[in-house]
Amino acid sequence: MNRRGFLAGAGVTAGASVASALPKPAIAQDKTEWKMVTAWPKGMAGLGSGAERLADRIANLSGGRLTVKVLSAGELVPATQCLDAVSQGGADMAHDFAHYHLDKAPAAGLFSSVPFGLGPDEFAGWVSFGGGQELWDELYGPFGVKPFLAGNTGVQMGGWMKKEINTVKDLAGFRIAVSSGYATQVLARLGAKPVNLPVGEIFDSLQSENLDGAEWIGPYNDLSLGLYKITKLCYWPGFQEPGCGIECLVNKRKYDELADDLKQIVAAASAAENAISQAEYAGRNPAALATLVNEYKVQLKQFPRPVVAAFGTAAGETMQELYDKGDDITRKIASSYFKFRKQAMAWTRISYAAFADARDAKFDYPAG
Repeated sequence: MNRRGFLAGAGVTAGASVASALPKPAIAQDKTEWKMVTAWPKGMAGLGSGAERLADRIANLSGGRLTVKVLSAGELVPATQCLDAVSQGGADMAHDFAHYHLDKAPAAGLFSSVPFGLGPDEFAGWVSFGGGQELWDELYGPFGVKPFLAGNTGVQMGGWMKKEINTVKDLAGFRIAVSSGYATQVLARLGAKPVNLPVGEIFDSLQSENLDGAEWIGPYNDLSLGLYKITKLCYWPGFQEPGCGIECLVNKRKYDELADDLKQIVAAASAAENAISQAEYAGRNPAALATLVNEYKVQLKQFPRPVVAAFGTAAGETMQELYDKGDDITRKIASSYFKFRKQAMAWTRISYAAFADARDAKFDYPAG
């Protein structure tokens, strides 16, 4: 029955004045459940738990008016097809990496990770205060999707290798699993044979003869994946992903249908998860690294400086090509990103980087 029609047709009765004086009962509010597809295996530390936290936070802040059912990779769609699912309405939300969608939007990787690009705090600064969010909205607009920044893995490691990399020549024919799209292009320029693999396939592929190496994120996740069981050789630094943003995607039509306060809740929950995600990796990686080195006897190896320099040259060529061959929106986003990167580097050099160098070289606590 139409409640509004029923009340309108009821007319004024003798009891109307009495009823108007009584406390009005709460009117039941509509409840909505959304499906969130993710790129992560069920229960995965950091990424999978981040998706669950985001869903729980939305439900709690909305008082149950908006609930989110989290689906792991493969439950509804494969790990790399979350954008399609949300765009086409097969899912209402997604939690994944933007660089999984380079085939549809070459600039998408600028909203996850760029080799030698922005670190986690710098990236958040660009998205929130450097015009990045508006450009992200513009990029995903044609897909009918609204993006939010909802996490960051922090600076990553260089990867787990079955054999040493001492010179650039050692990269020739080197078969390595790399999660970032731009990094695969960089490594290919140097003669390597990089492949993109969802996280659920990395362990088995590295254990087989199919791969010579693999990178995922860093100590916290790599420990849980058990990559140390296959090889004890782990390289740093992770030039390929200096801080990988995690996106929350929402079907734009569904988002526009929400009440204004629920829109704010989705945005606030994503922002909160971005901060908590960074804190989780910063909090978990140190102990995980100690476990890998001390308990499992993992050997940390630094890429030789000539190899890092070659990575840098190839990264510059890759990003220049992205700009030169890009369409209008790609060039627009790349210009903004590169400009912000230049400014951020000037500040980071005399702030955090200088402090880190001073802390390492000059001072330690007696109990350290």
